[in-house]
Amino acid sequence: MNEPVLARLQHLMTLREEVETLTGTGPWNPSADWADADSHLILYLDVPGVNPDTLELLEEEGSVTIAGQREETHRLLRGERPAGLFRRTLTFPEDVLPRTGQASLAGGVLCVRFEKRHPTINVQSTDAPADHD
Repeated sequence: MNEPVLARLQHLMTLREEVETLTGTGPWNPSADWADADSHLILYLDVPGVNPDTLELLEEEGSVTIAGQREETHRLLRGERPAGLFRRTLTFPEDVLPRTGQASLAGGVLCVRFEKRHPTINVQSTDAPADHD
């Protein structure tokens, strides 16, 4: 085979892999949000339909990795929801104390609370008049 044909075949294989990822037959990434709760950071991860027994959480220096699996629904007439394994590594938006993550799962949302290394302090000023004696 000549080079242009091999290059086109490689390009077609790459396109196929990208399409499989878009159609949900490849790995998927659940949506995630970080929230500031003064003394804690809270990670919200959408994992509806994921078997809780498959969820894994690994906290490392500066990041957290969450993995799990949602079973594929067989005999689908039309499918839009991704299934299979997922693994997401998210960087902490602020420093947290190591091994302080506490997880809960409700309504298909995984919630993980991490204690901040430097909590946010809200300072409110008072407009009280100063004593002038």
